[in-house]
Amino acid sequence: MRWQTEAMTKDNNLTPLREEPDVREDAFEEVVKVLDYPMFVVTTAADGTQGGCLVGFATQVSISPARYLVGLSNKNRTYRLATRATHLVVHVLGAEHHGLAALFGGQTGDETDKFARCSWRPGPGGAPILDGVAGWFSGRILERLPMGDHVGMLLEPGSGQVRQPGDDALDLLTLKGVGDLEAAHGA
Repeated sequence: MRWQTEAMTKDNNLTPLREEPDVREDAFEEVVKVLDYPMFVVTTAADGTQGGCLVGFATQVSISPARYLVGLSNKNRTYRLATRATHLVVHVLGAEHHGLAALFGGQTGDETDKFARCSWRPGPGGAPILDGVAGWFSGRILERLPMGDHVGMLLEPGSGQVRQPGDDALDLLTLKGVGDLEAAHGA
């Protein structure tokens, strides 16, 4: 299928501007490949146990009231804890936090005590707050929404901290920055 982009001329006639490439069914995968999402570490706690994982599916979904959506893999230990938790803490990673991303994305909490390998303190609902990250905020879990192989955790944002308040030019760790990591299936 081919289509053309058109524009109105002075006499209200449509004039082709340029011919567009074929519309294809597999374009979604190609579009997603060029996106460079920010990466986050999400932590939680339930029943006296902490968990955390590297997350790439996360976004603000409402301004008023403020809401944030985090997608957790349903194969993930952190997800299993989050099904019993009241809060998540979303940590913003700077480009210098590759090691933290490797710990939380490349190790599974079923085999490794990730929190013994980093500095943290307890936060809302017992969820760990990682020290030294670019920023973080806590969120009370309002809903758990099945979304294919992930479950969306809808959060009501609470307390938080930004390492450099007012600096909107933080160099964030993104998907391309962690492309060398091999994901742990039970992270």
